[in-house]
Amino acid sequence: MDKQKLHELRVFAAEIRLETLKVIASRGFGHVGGSMSMADAMAVLYGEVMHIDPKNPRWEDRDWFVLSKGHGGPVMYATLGLKGYYPMESAYTLNQPNTNFPSHTDRSKTIGVDLTTGSLGQGMSEAIGAALGNRAQNRPSRVYVAVGDGECDEGQIWEGAQFAAHYKLDNLVCLVDNNGRQLDGAVADVMSHGKGIGAKFDAFGWNVIDVADGNDVEQIYNALEQAKACKGKPTCLILNTVKARAQPLPSRPAHILRSRPRSSGMKRSPHPKPL
Repeated sequence: MDKQKLHELRVFAAEIRLETLKVIASRGFGHVGGSMSMADAMAVLYGEVMHIDPKNPRWEDRDWFVLSKGHGGPVMYATLGLKGYYPMESAYTLNQPNTNFPSHTDRSKTIGVDLTTGSLGQGMSEAIGAALGNRAQNRPSRVYVAVGDGECDEGQIWEGAQFAAHYKLDNLVCLVDNNGRQLDGAVADVMSHGKGIGAKFDAFGWNVIDVADGNDVEQIYNALEQAKACKGKPTCLILNTVKARAQPLPSRPAHILRSRPRSSGMKRSPHPKPL
């Protein structure tokens, strides 16, 4: 990737973070941590990797994105708004009466959302169904699904992993937001994954790519390009992220799922220094 594109993606990720905070602040509270940790992956997917058309959101040959960790809706709304699916300001009605931007993503309400999610684990099954359906229709579409590391406590994730490997869904990529925290504490304390989530996906027959810094757009991009080259099996990216990355908090609790963003943190310029 050339330096100019790299800089553009870093700027896009910073803009997504800023708008994510504004979306959450419009309601006064929300799922800050799990939204902020995904900003860089969203920037790479929607800024470079995925084939999409904001003017034609239901384009049949588009790539699909499923936010299985649906409580991270604000980062999805920020990304789609910045890409021009709708005016960004319309997302400042998060979870308010008659809004098109509920706390969890809903395809029947929000333009650009491919599949409705909420109950953890179900987005994985939906993404697998989309990948299987697109392949059956000979479409070039790839399906990307984001799951949380805490979400991987759900048995439905592993039923899906077995199914996707068995049917050799190489048009499917799962991105694990491996930030080490979930609602009740550290993932390792709540429900340990033994040798690691990556090892489990590998055991189910997936191509696994460990991304050392899951908040680095260049590393994410390189991993996604590797995933495209893999044939005959689905790919899992383990994104080692920081929960609430770049979110200014009065204090940083051990685990951050819901919080109130400070307005002072939204007045700073989101743009990284030029390369």
